Amino acid sequence: MQAPAASDNLTGLPGVRRLLIVRLGSMGDILHTLPAATALRKALPETDIGWLLEERWAELLCTLSQPRTGPCSPQRPLVDRVHTVDTKKWRGALFSPQTWERIGANWSELRASKYEVAVDFQGAVRSAMLARVSNAEVVYGAMQPRENVASMFYTRQVMTRGAHVVEQNLSIAEAVAGQPLQTPSVELPYDVRAEKQCNDWLQREGISGFVLLNPGAGWGAKQWPAERYGLIAKHLSEDGLKSLINFGPGEEKLARAVEAASAGSAEAVGCTLTELIALTRHAQLFIGGDTGPMHLAAALGIPVVAIFGPTDPARNGPFGTRSIVLRNVLSPTTHARSAQPDPGLLEISVDQVVAAVRKLLRSCRG
Repeated sequence: MQAPAASDNLTGLPGVRRLLIVRLGSMGDILHTLPAATALRKALPETDIGWLLEERWAELLCTLSQPRTGPCSPQRPLVDRVHTVDTKKWRGALFSPQTWERIGANWSELRASKYEVAVDFQGAVRSAMLARVSNAEVVYGAMQPRENVASMFYTRQVMTRGAHVVEQNLSIAEAVAGQPLQTPSVELPYDVRAEKQCNDWLQREGISGFVLLNPGAGWGAKQWPAERYGLIAKHLSEDGLKSLINFGPGEEKLARAVEAASAGSAEAVGCTLTELIALTRHAQLFIGGDTGPMHLAAALGIPVVAIFGPTDPARNGPFGTRSIVLRNVLSPTTHARSAQPDPGLLEISVDQVVAAVRKLLRSCRG
């Protein structure tokens, strides 16, 4: 293994023909990497860019109907190649011959693409290892990655800058491009069929505008009570605003609790990832915690009222859109995955959230 070498942030590799981005997950983290990837796309227009990520998040880069390799299009607007892994499935059947056949096929596909440079935006041991598996001669990563051992796999280490993770990712992209980069707007895949289905459904239901509620969270400490989302919907219905509830797999009970508390003023809508992209494009405003759907709304430019608990909004807050972030001073900054709601989070009241929603909507209309 080549010894890692620290580098100035703007050394760059001009003329690189094939570049691999590694950011496996999660949803929010991939969305936080899109600005850096978009900046690289603009700075290196002749470069063939691939992205390696978990299969479950592939729709953030490419619609299901679009081939995963070829010229960019509205259905795959950012990268020339999408490579996927399914590490959760692999771990669940580690001793199966089929698992190792699948792993071998993935590695062969990566190596066949002949990437010259790989960029690990995740900073984990597994992502750094996969960057090296690609056989890229040069592997970029943060000088102080999330998992310290990951830096052993980098040939070029970058001292990241900025408080927000989007800014930190952009500083890595600058090192690769060898030039300062502006924060670009991002483009997500446009699925014509999903967009039509969403438009048709909204028209049939007579919904011309709505607020999107997202009561789910990655773990309990970040989850504001479902019943409070329902009460928000009741208040907003007095302003003539319809509320739709987004929920993912395993969150059906949560969504029903919001519906019940809303007294009929909110409606649960289960979506695939592609459908959620289409639905979010139509929202007037998004309300939720530090979750992937919140970062999706921000990436699409939808105004956001974010309800934060233990995670730091300076690092993980809504980026690139109009927003109001609510966080109580009692909330500690921690990523400990506690199952119990953060006490500071519970101090945020329904009235505070409703007031923030009304204030943000007024500013958007003005």
